[in-house]
Amino acid sequence: MNPNETSFLKKHGDLLQSGGVLLVGSVLLSGAAFAALSSFDVVPEEVQTAIAINAIPAPNAYENIRLIGESAIVYDLVTGETLYAQDADRALPLASITKLLTMYAATGTLQDASPVSITPEALAQEGESGFTEGETFAFKDLARLTLVASSNDGAAAIADAAAISKNMDDAELLQRAAALAGLSHTRAENATGLDISTTEAGAYGSARDVATLAGKLLAKAPAIAGSTVARSITVRSQDGTVHTLPNTNQDVVHVSGILLSKTGYTDLAGGNLVVIYDAGFGHPVAVVVLGSSKQGRFIDVENLIRATGAHFAGVSDSSI
Repeated sequence: MNPNETSFLKKHGDLLQSGGVLLVGSVLLSGAAFAALSSFDVVPEEVQTAIAINAIPAPNAYENIRLIGESAIVYDLVTGETLYAQDADRALPLASITKLLTMYAATGTLQDASPVSITPEALAQEGESGFTEGETFAFKDLARLTLVASSNDGAAAIADAAAISKNMDDAELLQRAAALAGLSHTRAENATGLDISTTEAGAYGSARDVATLAGKLLAKAPAIAGSTVARSITVRSQDGTVHTLPNTNQDVVHVSGILLSKTGYTDLAGGNLVVIYDAGFGHPVAVVVLGSSKQGRFIDVENLIRATGAHFAGVSDSSI
């Protein structure tokens, strides 16, 4: 290293120190400084000192997050990075988020146009979607309506059709799909997520599993998963009967770039919510909250989305 090179680095070190733009660790050097520093085996001591003084830690956009929910995750579907986690690997009741697993399992068995009939067993499920016994839908149409309106009748009918075609029962079909998707904390006994009793839920899974599942369903069946961002849905059964039902998440219109949404609520689960949204330039991020309240899940997700915007902007949440 010659005297001219040392002088250059000292000069640029001083400039960067005064300008506060020299960052290390998780940050960056200016173009000139990086080019200069990278040409030497040993960085001069005075420049090392300037770097140490001016190291600016990346702000934690999530430091002020206080959730109502028991578990949550913000998962970058592009990089696979966990941006935020709160007890994200704990298995909790999934409620109707289970229907994402039901559709994921069915898309591996049924075609878009495969006929799915509403059986007496399906009609016996809790809730009313306006179906009649024997009414038949194309799988894709019934799947879209089932996710948007969180129809228990539809979920049961689809799971039955898919399971019968594989000579399995519903639980076997769902568990096989969970294993194939790598959902290590997920166990489903039914296709709806409805509580089996006052102490046993119909399905369990972690926030991390839900984020993974939602991302896989969006990639595998975008037309089905993407329908969940509409405020309502209208489909026609094969006999021409028209069904129009509202989305169980009426906040979808308030999430910019939303790609997928699914709610869940039972006595055991409390309020659950998963959304995938585009954080910018084709960068999908999954946000999951489990074990919140009926209204709290929407507040929790809204706060996490706001903090994630701050994260990508490189600022603290309070500065947005």
